This record gives sequence, structure tokens and C-alpha cells, in this order.
Amino acid sequence: MGASIWLDGRLVDAAGPHLGVTDRGFQLGDGIFETARARRGVVIELDEHLRRLHESADALAIHLPVGEPDLVDGIRSLLAAEGLDGSGRDGGTVGDAALRITVSRGAIAQRGLLPPGVETIEPTVVIQAWPYAAPTAVILERGLRAIPSAVRRDPLSPLAGIKSTSRADYVYAKLEAARAGADDALFLTTTGELSEATSANLWMVTGRRLATPPPSAAVLVGTTRTWLLGHAAALGLEPVEADVRPGDLLAADEAMLSSSVAGIVPLTGYDGRSVGAGRPGPWATKLREAREDWIDAVSRSAVAS
Repeated sequence: MGASIWLDGRLVDAAGPHLGVTDRGFQLGDGIFETARARRGVVIELDEHLRRLHESADALAIHLPVGEPDLVDGIRSLLAAEGLDGSGRDGGTVGDAALRITVSRGAIAQRGLLPPGVETIEPTVVIQAWPYAAPTAVILERGLRAIPSAVRRDPLSPLAGIKSTSRADYVYAKLEAARAGADDALFLTTTGELSEATSANLWMVTGRRLATPPPSAAVLVGTTRTWLLGHAAALGLEPVEADVRPGDLLAADEAMLSSSVAGIVPLTGYDGRSVGAGRPGPWATKLREAREDWIDAVSRSAVAS
């Protein structure tokens, strides 16, 4: 993170301090967030990210104290302050950034999950920006290796599709992976279907079929997932949402993970066994390059208009 953050409507020193100990985001993980990619100062798929932020806020009855124009202005001012909004014109640097918008329910002195007055406290809104860091060459050359997490996702849970700051399940799964010498963990549902990774959606290619678990598998629908469902056919694949189990993954020709910041990354191992040939397949490379080209084209077009 750079020198500044955007906090409740203004740029402040990133070194802080910022939050009091009574903030419910700190106390209970009572908040929501979105992460996004920005290029040339243009937030990629901004409308989709803001729509999901509003849906998460509505689900948890968190009032967003700032409107979309204020958030957009906040993002713009933060990227400019951090020098991450370069258009690349006249040989200048092309800005490339990762963003996070976090909304906490706010600070309240009373104890309890829903104490008196919790409905009227003012939420805390933070925007952070980092220079974009692509997956390392090692990861792209060998692919990710994942293990099954002991944490199971409940498809019937109303929280399954909410991007909440309560991430203990995800941290635990990532710790499982690290302890096993793997890169990531995949969640299974309570009925044994594959769901998603700790911060990415799952895909597998069999022939020309590109399959991803459906939202009913307790999946958080990512923006890159939506992009792949809409663009893969033009690239030569048949994208489908389908229930998949570990055996389907291990029998696939190749697999990959997708997220808004990391992009499309090959998945070459699961539970100690190879997926496909055990090395990144051609489709993972092709889809990643197509997505990166699209991001660049969208940002160029927005800057030019």
C-alpha cells in the first residue's frame, strides 16, 4: 500500500491511526468489501463491483453512507495521489493498480451482536490502492497446486454469496494449504461438490467444454467468472455452469482459477495429484492473455473517450 488511503471522504496518511477499537469491523468482522483492478485510472468492471457491494450491504443491512459518485471520485483521487493513474500517453507510465473498497458497520461502544443504536451508527468506508503485481513467472510456468480444505461450504447458507470481511474460513483454508506445502485450497460443499478456492473461482477444461461450479455450489460470483462465461465462446470454448466433483477435476484436460486481480491462473495439481498433464495447459494461457488484452483495450477506450 502507498502513502495514502481514502477514508470517509478524504485522503489521509496510510500510516494511520484510522480505526477505534469499538469499530465493528475490528471487533466482529462486521463489514463488506470489494477488490478490483484499475488500469490507466479506469476501474475494470466498476459497475459490477459496485452492484455486488450494494447487494452485500443490503444483505447485512449496512447503510452505505456515500453514493457511487463519491466512491468513484475517491478512487480517482487516490489513484492520482499514488501515481497509479498514468494513461501511458507520450511515453508515460501506464497506471496499473489493485483496489480494495472496505465498508465496516462502524463504531459503537455497546457490547453485543445487535446492541441498541447499532442501526444508526455511521459506517466506516476505506479505499486502498496498490501497484498491480501479476502472479509470478514461477506460478504461471508451473501452475498452482491446491488441496481440499476441511472447511465445507453450505449451499443453503444466505451468506454464501456475500463478500463479507468475516474471512476466518478462508484464512483457515489458506493456512491448511501452506501447512501442506500447497498454494491454495479448494472448498467442497456439504454434499461433496467442488465450490471455489480461497479467493478465486474454479474452472476446468474437458475437450472444448469449460465448466465452472454454479452459484448453487456456494460460489461467490466473481467478475472474471462473469467475463469468462460471456467471452469464452468467442475464443473457442463452450462455457457452462455445472456441478463438479474432485474426480471431474482430476479427469479434466486442464484447470484454472480466476479472480478480478490475479486474473486467470493455471491450476495443475489437486490433493497431491496432477490435473491434466500437471503443467499449465494452452487454454489457461490463451484465456489469461485474452483477458489481459481486454482489460487494456477497455482502459484505452475509456481514456480516449
